[in-house]
Amino acid sequence: MTQNAGWGSTGAPGPGGPAGPGGAPHWGGWAPPPPPQPGTVPLKPLGLGDVVSATFATLGRHWKQLAGVMLAVLGLCLLVMGLLAGVAVAAVYDHIEPVFDPPYGQDPAAEHLTPIIVAGVTLFVLLFAVGLLSMAVVTAACPAVLQRAVLGRPTTFRATWRTALRRTPSVLGTLVLTGLIAGAPVLAAMAVWIPVMVVSVSGDDPSPAALVLLPVLLLPAAAVSVWLGTRLSLAPAVAVMENAGPGTALRRSAALVKGDWWRIFGITLVGSMIAMSIAYMIQMPFQLIGTFGMIPIMAETGEVTEGSGPPTGMIVALAFAFLCIMVGGGVSQMFQIGYTQLFSNLLYVDQRIRRENLAQAILAELAAPAPAAGPVPTPANPPADTPADTLAHTLTDSDAPTVAHPDRPEPRPEPRPEPKTEPEPETEPDTLPDRPKDD
Repeated sequence: MTQNAGWGSTGAPGPGGPAGPGGAPHWGGWAPPPPPQPGTVPLKPLGLGDVVSATFATLGRHWKQLAGVMLAVLGLCLLVMGLLAGVAVAAVYDHIEPVFDPPYGQDPAAEHLTPIIVAGVTLFVLLFAVGLLSMAVVTAACPAVLQRAVLGRPTTFRATWRTALRRTPSVLGTLVLTGLIAGAPVLAAMAVWIPVMVVSVSGDDPSPAALVLLPVLLLPAAAVSVWLGTRLSLAPAVAVMENAGPGTALRRSAALVKGDWWRIFGITLVGSMIAMSIAYMIQMPFQLIGTFGMIPIMAETGEVTEGSGPPTGMIVALAFAFLCIMVGGGVSQMFQIGYTQLFSNLLYVDQRIRRENLAQAILAELAAPAPAAGPVPTPANPPADTPADTLAHTLTDSDAPTVAHPDRPEPRPEPRPEPKTEPEPETEPDTLPDRPKDD
């Protein structure tokens, strides 16, 4: 199967004359038609420029839906995290002061230190789980938007939100499994290095060889982790667009990346650099506004006298700077996450166009007639000459037509045909001449 089947060849001669050197047509010659593009993505094998432009086009057309989902997830995430932190602080409130402000010259008692450690570890695990769940929802929303953008069909916040929530368990499973599989080499290297380092430090003569061992173990482990992460990078898109489970999504991603690892790794690296650069450019004005807006107010306040609290102007300036930095950081992070995910999802679309003829399948789906919305209603009083079999689906109770349709007159019973009887054979007349009578 050729990649550009049905789209023409750049070296074929046209009405204006034969093609010039290198297959390019002369002035006025024939040029191949552009690839079909029902949405924001041209239906052809995508190069780096096509992926970049299609990502920006999808963001420009559907930024409201993506921003709405991200803001909703961010609001819920901050609310849940605040509640968890409040519960944790309330649970160990009586132990906070003995641990962080113990009597002079004394260490915190174990009865106070243990609840603080347990609460801190539990809170960290719960906050990590909430953050990972929020990331899964956002990751599921990007393929849901791209799936409609490729077809050129509009979408809404509600449809995107429902699709993202429905596919969040599968996407969460792919993220967890990808992290465990890709991070396993690094964890194995650390598991080998930490005991060696502990033994080396605990000895009488520490050896610097333990420090040299760390990069020796981490460099190959990091290379294997990058290789595995790239192989499994298309799994979230598979989980959403193909309604696949985590295991199936990981296997499909590995199959789609196989043979094109370097190309996908290179394009993904370029996309990440573009996202980080633009995110930094978005965040920089907010930081400058917050910093320069704080300077005049702090200059007017003068020096803070000993024993007095901070001036009101300084508090306002600090709050303004903090708000600007937070807003800039939030906007930049939203852009970086959305752009990176859409970029990776477009690589999934590209691989399917190259290997599975997805472009022709999309065009066939768009050319197919839309299914009827429902059964065609029939009039309450159909004409008398309508055949009886066309009305069978309109009756809810065939034994009681007047109950199902009270406005319809009760049908008159058809006369039962009389049984046919065989006609009696007619007796032929005696036309023979009289026979002579015996004497």
